[in-house]
Amino acid sequence: MKRTIGKWILALAAVALTAAPMFADSSGPKPLEDRVRHELLMLPYVSVFDNLSFRVDGSTVRLTGSVRMPFLKSDAGNAVKRMEGVTQVVNDIRVLPLSPFDDRIRVAEYHAVFGYGGLFRYALAVNPSVRIIVDNGHVELVGFVNSRTDKDIAGIRANGVPGVFSVQNDLEVVN
Repeated sequence: MKRTIGKWILALAAVALTAAPMFADSSGPKPLEDRVRHELLMLPYVSVFDNLSFRVDGSTVRLTGSVRMPFLKSDAGNAVKRMEGVTQVVNDIRVLPLSPFDDRIRVAEYHAVFGYGGLFRYALAVNPSVRIIVDNGHVELVGFVNSRTDKDIAGIRANGVPGVFSVQNDLEVVN
């Protein structure tokens, strides 16, 4: 009995050792773009009302987008700055003005867009694919949706919020 169990253990170990290269990540180190994206996604306090984007040019990373809280701009810059392979960070993230008027519009836009039956799924993720940027009463929808219909409905719903001066629908449709 002990010999049979021992043979099974040896056989399983041999299979595991030969199969390990098949399951290992053979692509090597992740590209800088993937690592920067990961660092930005891991930032706490980034919400559906913030939009962080970046561009990598060699070892230089340019951060762009808009955030509500000033510390998010510096947190994003510091997170990318200490990454291996990054020699320079150009932090062009815009800090939106603090405004109770804009905060009211943000909440109303959130309910108008994500409260609609077909669009609520875009708000369920930890990192929502649709972002609502409000700057002095002007609304910008950025991110990704699954269909042209979802994009159009989001724009119509966003335009229906009282007190909004304009809505720019920059949502992209992905397959």
